Amino acid sequence: MAESHPLLGMFLNAADGRFPPADGRVTVLPPLPGGLECSVAFTGHAVIATALSASDVQAQGPDGYGASMAPDFLRYLAGPEGWIDGVDVTLVARGTQAPRRLPERLDADDHPRVRRARALRTDVRVHGDERGLVALADGLAGRREISIELNHPGSGAAGLGRSLLRDALTLLPAGEPVFAAVAPGNARSLRAFLAAGYTPLGSEVVVRPSRP
Repeated sequence: MAESHPLLGMFLNAADGRFPPADGRVTVLPPLPGGLECSVAFTGHAVIATALSASDVQAQGPDGYGASMAPDFLRYLAGPEGWIDGVDVTLVARGTQAPRRLPERLDADDHPRVRRARALRTDVRVHGDERGLVALADGLAGRREISIELNHPGSGAAGLGRSLLRDALTLLPAGEPVFAAVAPGNARSLRAFLAAGYTPLGSEVVVRPSRP
């Protein structure tokens, strides 16, 4: 079995309420598999996974109070031609292992949500029903992640997102943590995750660097 990335342990600790010290500092870790890197912000502490040296990263002035998410720092991290994803809120919930309420979907390979999941994650499995799709996958640092897409988002979809998210927790063993990354500007989605029992842990940005 491949050795897990140290960031995974930090996510799992945070899910259990054990956070890095809120000391304003930055922890620099090795890069993620698949050529990806990231900047993660917990309360008062930042974690950066990168192939760059810790001294070079620290020389750019990131800190645990927001500077690790600053646009100029993220561009430095990605390089002049690198790809930078949006800043997301990091959330966690736990599986309930009730009788599974969502069937597997084998007809959704061309769905944009599924294509995006497979571009960044591994072991992607898709479930869903008339409400929408749920993608479960191994994502950032190897953590288990979830994303959803409603079939008919809009004013008539009130409550569908949270019900789909709650049912998705039955796909996981009881107590197993599952993580989500939600854009803070997507207030409807963020409210659905919170209403379904997800707890905020911090924020994150994934980058695919391209350096000279």
